Amino acid sequence: MKTILLLFSFFMPFSWTTDTDKNLSIIQKALGEGDATTIGYYFDASVEIKLVDKQDMLDKAKATEALRGFFLKNKPRAFSTVHQGTSKGNSSHYTIGDLQTASGNFRVYIYYKAAGGNFAIQEIRIEK
Repeated sequence: MKTILLLFSFFMPFSWTTDTDKNLSIIQKALGEGDATTIGYYFDASVEIKLVDKQDMLDKAKATEALRGFFLKNKPRAFSTVHQGTSKGNSSHYTIGDLQTASGNFRVYIYYKAAGGNFAIQEIRIEK
């Protein structure tokens, strides 16, 4: 019984990580394809968004539209993750990556929180 309990406690954190990794893979793929709708699905109710030189705090729908507009002007070709990590308490996470577009390359920063099975992007920054 102790062995089963020990194994269960060991594998439990990995099931949460797998869900988070799956969500991150979906977002990374959507960035490379310019799919603002999929990315917007993961936005929190309000999102701090910076698109090159414009920064604002927008609700989910307006942030999704702003991102869609960015993708229309800068057609994505590929996205690659450079670095990702978590805070000490595992309550917040971040991803840093490179977005290649038809009009140039951009650095992307995504800050999100995962709690209680929920995953929400709090901030997304796309900079030259």
